[in-house]
Amino acid sequence: MTFIPWLAGLSGHVFASACVMTILVLMLFMAIKLYQSYRRNRTYLVLILLLLVGLIQNAAVLGIACSGRTTAPYWQLTVIFLDLLAFIIINFVFMKLYTGRSAKLKGFPFLLMIAGLALVTAAQVAFTPNIMLAGPEAESVNFLAVDFYGLILNFVILLNLRGIDQRFTYSASLIVYFARQIAEMADRYVFHGKVPMLVILSQFLPVIYYGLLFLLLFEWVLERLLMTFQSSITDGLTSLYNRRHFNKKAEQLLRDTKRIAIIFCDIDNFKKLNDTQGHHRADGVLKQVADIIREETAGIGTAGRYGGEELLGLVAAPGIKPETVAEAIRSRVEQETMVTISVGVSLSREGASIAEIVAQADEAMYQSKTTGKNKVTLHASMRTRPRSAEGAGKSKAQA
Repeated sequence: MTFIPWLAGLSGHVFASACVMTILVLMLFMAIKLYQSYRRNRTYLVLILLLLVGLIQNAAVLGIACSGRTTAPYWQLTVIFLDLLAFIIINFVFMKLYTGRSAKLKGFPFLLMIAGLALVTAAQVAFTPNIMLAGPEAESVNFLAVDFYGLILNFVILLNLRGIDQRFTYSASLIVYFARQIAEMADRYVFHGKVPMLVILSQFLPVIYYGLLFLLLFEWVLERLLMTFQSSITDGLTSLYNRRHFNKKAEQLLRDTKRIAIIFCDIDNFKKLNDTQGHHRADGVLKQVADIIREETAGIGTAGRYGGEELLGLVAAPGIKPETVAEAIRSRVEQETMVTISVGVSLSREGASIAEIVAQADEAMYQSKTTGKNKVTLHASMRTRPRSAEGAGKSKAQA
């Protein structure tokens, strides 16, 4: 037996069905995990039920094929109906997952598709007198109305992908499903199994189709994992590292570079801003300041939120003066936002912990806060003079 007849025969059918069922099992596992993590999202529950139905359907079709029995037309129609029903629901699920928040997906059009499928199937049964036949007489039975409706469904969904992320991969899955429909219809109504390549396409295109859906679901799971990890290390409002991860990152940079500087920034009169302008405006200002600190420390260190309106910058690059970075941050905040900041700078010493370095920067910041605000003060251990908004050249008393 050559390879092509093997693929077009029962062995190829078994192999293709086994591949589809394996993919469905993997997708089912991911869907269950997603539902366990996000129980409020019932989309995952619908996906679980759909994948279970798909597994049962494929197992039944495979069992009948392996038994060698001729299937009755009503069973063939049932398989086609379930396949199109699954196609509608699975597209609703994936469009629901990948539709952007700005474009809310409505379920009513999909309910119309299901209602249309039920009506077309009922009409097919009503106008096919020998639908209940089995055996040789059943060979003349066709389901052209249902198959044609399946093509229409594919076109309708393919033409309405606005607002869908992963549009290329999703479109590719629809095109593969369309190619499978064409191959099955050509084999069923024209060539009657006499062209091996059409049989092979009918059997193996579902593997590609479900493989693409698996990739979409796998990417969705990865995105959820990355979001969970990101939320565990960053502050939700400013997107800077939270205190715990900032300390961890600072310890790592201290081990690598042996020398770091901490820039401790506190927004001046932030409580008054909250009281007079409202929390929304105050949060917007906090984000602006955080963005400035992130930009000024990019490539030379990192940034984090210490708590409330207190933000931290870290400089770990050799040859970069931390007081220069601190002054750049202070100056930009004054010029680009409606607030000012008081800044303290400290430098690591041998044997000092991150907590001690941050505490020294906090102490220097407090000195800025109590001696006029809107200035940069270096900790006494750095043996330099503070730099203020009035000019870096002016001398100021230092704690």
